[in-house]
Amino acid sequence: METTTFTIYSSIAQLPVTWDVVAAENAFLQTPYLKVLEASAPTNMQCFYIGVFEASELMGVALAQYLDLNKLESFGERDQCLKTYIRNFVFKNFASHVLFLGNNMITGQNGYAFTKNIDHKSISKLLMACSDEIIKYFKNQQITIHIVSFKDFYQPCAEELKQYGFAGMYEFNTQPNMVFELPDSWKTNDDYIAALSKKYRDQYKRSHKKFEGIITKELSVEEIVSKEDRIYELYYHVAKNAPFNTFFLARNHFSTFKEQCGDRFVLCGYFLNEKLVGFHTLLLNGTVLETYFLGYDEQVQKEKMLYLNMLYNMTKFGIEHQFRKIIFGRTALEIKSSVGAAPIQMTGFIYHTNKWIDQLMSKVFPKLEPSLAWQQRHPFK
Repeated sequence: METTTFTIYSSIAQLPVTWDVVAAENAFLQTPYLKVLEASAPTNMQCFYIGVFEASELMGVALAQYLDLNKLESFGERDQCLKTYIRNFVFKNFASHVLFLGNNMITGQNGYAFTKNIDHKSISKLLMACSDEIIKYFKNQQITIHIVSFKDFYQPCAEELKQYGFAGMYEFNTQPNMVFELPDSWKTNDDYIAALSKKYRDQYKRSHKKFEGIITKELSVEEIVSKEDRIYELYYHVAKNAPFNTFFLARNHFSTFKEQCGDRFVLCGYFLNEKLVGFHTLLLNGTVLETYFLGYDEQVQKEKMLYLNMLYNMTKFGIEHQFRKIIFGRTALEIKSSVGAAPIQMTGFIYHTNKWIDQLMSKVFPKLEPSLAWQQRHPFK
């Protein structure tokens, strides 16, 4: 790694022409998606794009995101309790300027990609150096970064990284990533239904009966633009009722996504009496189907089991298009496991730039996380 250097860019227009060649294995690091972030990132987010060079050849790419939590009206309104108020006070006053090495908007190890095998010691050293450089950039603007987080590593990678540059950092495990590994033998949705045990086959039938009257339709970019306000209203209802949020999407996010990524981005609308009452989104990422943000009308969701039917529809799409696995992400762990997803533990590393506060991280951080109790379901025979 002696000949390795990095350059941090603040604009897509500055990126090397071979960027997408290096990022070929991950759609979340390719320029169409990065252009979505540039054009419609959350209002409290600024993105940085990192190019890693060996001599003059680009051999690695990475993403960093700065969040200003002072610009958030709410961190999430579902849990109104003393613990939530304390958490919000702490974030506003001691952790409002946050730097993520990785992508805070999605779940999974999507922070970097290399064309060559790089040892974990070098990766940790590189990520630390990049974070130091961005901290300096903000210091020059009289902004102090409070928290630095390196997010979402699968366990084998995390175990390696903490042997090196991440050794002194607080290691945290939040909600797991719900991943559905699809068997090669499944060719149609009927194969999936046949694999379910009687209890979960009955759940499938019951939810589909409740679903009667709902029309689903994949929306074109023109239709997304024409329904932008309603789509955002449905998204925002779900987002603000989450237990914790560090951002809210821009109003034009979904139409921008469709414009930039075309057929690789799917927005499926759910209509009742010709009114849009819900939607879900997907990103086709090679052999992996990534679920993205969704939204729904709360009343219709209860009456029609809308959310569960969305999960079934995403599963059907994944099977029929022969994806290897579906990334369902965090939240709603139990209902996702009832469809077939299993929890994969994700690890992050975090530190506070104030060394005195950082020493308290192991005591403070667990108290700030939303509490979680859930039972994993096993729906197959």
